Amino acid sequence: MRRRASLVLLALAVFCAAMAPTLRWYAFPRLAKIPPNQYQETVLEARPATLLDYSTLKAEKVDKITIIQTLKGNVEESRRIERDAGRDVVVWDALAYVTGPDGKMVSKVPERYVFDAHTQDPVHATGESVDGDPVRREGIEFKFPFLTEKRDYQYFDAQTRTAAPIHYKGTRTFRGMEVYYFEQTVPWTRVPMPKTMPVKGITPKILADSGLTRWYTTKRMFWIEPITGAPVNGEEIHKEELRNAKALMGRDTLTVFAGHVKMREDYLESIGEMVSSNRLMVLMLVSYVPWSLTVLALLLLALALWLEARSRRPAPEPPPAPAPTPVSAPL
Repeated sequence: MRRRASLVLLALAVFCAAMAPTLRWYAFPRLAKIPPNQYQETVLEARPATLLDYSTLKAEKVDKITIIQTLKGNVEESRRIERDAGRDVVVWDALAYVTGPDGKMVSKVPERYVFDAHTQDPVHATGESVDGDPVRREGIEFKFPFLTEKRDYQYFDAQTRTAAPIHYKGTRTFRGMEVYYFEQTVPWTRVPMPKTMPVKGITPKILADSGLTRWYTTKRMFWIEPITGAPVNGEEIHKEELRNAKALMGRDTLTVFAGHVKMREDYLESIGEMVSSNRLMVLMLVSYVPWSLTVLALLLLALALWLEARSRRPAPEPPPAPAPTPVSAPL
């Protein structure tokens, strides 16, 4: 009976030992992925900021500028692209909607971002675009890969339509959470005019025909939770200018927008809660369950060996029979 039990325990130990690396190196890369129907909204603010007043053609100080960033999963498009790509694909229809202190629209830039659901690498497909212009992304955008590494990544900049390194600058603690800090500086670069202008009658073509050019620079900062690859905080020191404006506006350079853009406090809290819950699920696959199975396999193996050793011990010798009691004859 002991030998049968030890064989069962040994089989369970082998199963647990096999499942531990299988979960980590086979199941995790296939199960950990971005859902195709995800919807996320983030509000950022620049307080104070400089904004061009198109009615006076002067840059003025304002109390705040608000940027509403939405990411909406397009399930229908992701399924269509998956049929040709042969892998799990996510399509995000993104929109950066900027409003001034009065709540009126300053600019809006739509994007379509197509990427691998597991690795976050871009997937090139019809419809990939920024502000209606077809693009071919290189590098990541919005989110870092699962199990983010302490290294530089290529990060796509929607304004310049190009990718450049975003540099790992060290490990930090943000609101009790260990994060990796990344930083990217985009130098002054000429960029396209936005398709939607804040003043009716003014189009990108009119501005281009007048000789105006739009220039942009930013310092981009991310605090990334490394297990999920999700940003728990993001900031930009952002500046845009119109140049060659002297003939039209009396000055060669006009500041269109300048400010230090930060996430609003309530969104910092909600994003932190969401990242914490997702972090636990990823850790279950990549660490907690594999290590638990490894420890359980060792315990089962030890118990099986112990039972096997006991079953092979020689049986104890029976005690000697008692000596016969002499019988005395009756007198």
